Amino acid sequence: MSHTLKDLLAQGAADAPAISAPGRAPLRHGALRDLIVQTLAALNGWGIARNDRVAIVLPNGPEMATCYMACASGVTSAPLNPAYRADEFEFYLSDLHAKALIVERGSRSPAVDVARRLGVRLIELVAGEAAGSFTLHDDSGAVVASAAVQGGFAQPDDVSMVLHTSGTTSRPKIVPLSQANLAASARNIRDTLRFTAQDCGLNIMPLFHIHGLIAGVLAPLAAGSQVFCTPGFNALKFFAWMDEARPSWYTAVPTMHQAIIARAGKNLDVIARHPLRFMRSSSSSMPPQVITELEAIFKAPLIEAYGMTEAT
Repeated sequence: MSHTLKDLLAQGAADAPAISAPGRAPLRHGALRDLIVQTLAALNGWGIARNDRVAIVLPNGPEMATCYMACASGVTSAPLNPAYRADEFEFYLSDLHAKALIVERGSRSPAVDVARRLGVRLIELVAGEAAGSFTLHDDSGAVVASAAVQGGFAQPDDVSMVLHTSGTTSRPKIVPLSQANLAASARNIRDTLRFTAQDCGLNIMPLFHIHGLIAGVLAPLAAGSQVFCTPGFNALKFFAWMDEARPSWYTAVPTMHQAIIARAGKNLDVIARHPLRFMRSSSSSMPPQVITELEAIFKAPLIEAYGMTEAT
């Protein structure tokens, strides 16, 4: 049984596509595993070790997915909403005691100035040709006293990801999730939805919270299947992406499903060309009439899920 992300992501055949994206060649499972090893070696070389917190502020897409998985495999990943304002980044980076911040090269995010002001190491990501491939570059000039003491892949009890949840208070609270937490959650979703290597998921969810990261990315990859990573939800592009990705499923929140229904009538040919095995809805309750309409349009079942961030 998989108790770490390393074990979880070892399932896919080396030459099978893992991460794909609009207009780009796919990243294979073997190349994804190599990328994770290379990324952890770079982070460890900069003195960033297991349980050190690394904030990630990247646009939605394949590099966000792979960078998250690489960080979560050996350090503590902290994906943040790229739409935050400077004061919000200041709160989150300070509250996290982040040891580093990963942004794309040339990023104009206010997080960059905040990180410099707080003395957080700035690491730039440069995307490669294949979807999700990248290299990391430390241009901060920070000095590393010694290499990471606890390097390499994380152990089951190490913290793999930290998220913030507002819960019942106005001040967001840190939720630490261990390797074993994430692996169990991904396994449960994988087994419940019966993912196989033949599946392809069309991911339209943002990749800075639990729904997109675990159900949208980790769970299908744990079955050796493929995830088609879009730049984020766009009702005008959904069916063109569907034509390119040829997905067997997708997951979304109810408002996204409703926007898809609104444009489905003009795209019945696309739906007929790429029959779905199922659709999934999460993050808030789905109105019964929307379920009925969606299932009639796609001729596939809608599976509704709910879970607290604290319980992955």
